[in-house]
Amino acid sequence: MLQTHWHSSAATHCGAVRNMNEDAFLSRNDDGLWVVADGMGGHDAGEVASEMITASLARLNVEQPLPDVVDALEDTLLEVHQKIRAYSRTHCQGRTMGSTVVSLLLRDNLGVCMWAGDSRLYRYRDHRLQMISDDHSQVNEMLARGMITPEEARNHPASNVITRAVGASETLYVDVTLMELRKGDVYLLCSDGLYGAVPEGNMVRHLRQQDVQACTQALIEDALRAGARDNVTVITVHIQ
Repeated sequence: MLQTHWHSSAATHCGAVRNMNEDAFLSRNDDGLWVVADGMGGHDAGEVASEMITASLARLNVEQPLPDVVDALEDTLLEVHQKIRAYSRTHCQGRTMGSTVVSLLLRDNLGVCMWAGDSRLYRYRDHRLQMISDDHSQVNEMLARGMITPEEARNHPASNVITRAVGASETLYVDVTLMELRKGDVYLLCSDGLYGAVPEGNMVRHLRQQDVQACTQALIEDALRAGARDNVTVITVHIQ
């Protein structure tokens, strides 16, 4: 079995336009758990939802067999889903509030990605960038059905419409995928503020470097230079 070690770096910024950051992240490097949550619903709603997710997962017990940790992670998200909905009813007059989420859990030679919404996990391997998660969005569903082309999807007016988020609808479904780790892999968790502003070619240019802290900072700076219209959150994890 591959004996894996890793280094990670995480940072967030309100972006070039907004003056409030509704994103939140969790970095438990020693435990091999990272989370990006992108809140929606405005002040005292989106930021509360994303913080609820990261605060709850900060308490997750990872000292269990991997299948048990994965089950606990999903159960925690389902519990937070109900808490966000209760908060909306009592504090926000029932208006829609919620948060996307993407998480990466590492154990030995395996990685587990769990997500809901359009925050993403990418993997850079063998000079190639691959998206591991799959956006839960209206545009992605239209693309899958052949209703629009990839070119039309890039600038589609419904590009910000997501179909899943923690707390946003009555029922929450999360997706899970399993990956085999390789030495040299670099994983990138991010909110849409990054990939909405920075082309994949620029992402690759930064992910090539070995210094995860420099990579994370460079990605955020690229997004800001591009006039990032949304909050930007980036976590990079280098497998060694």
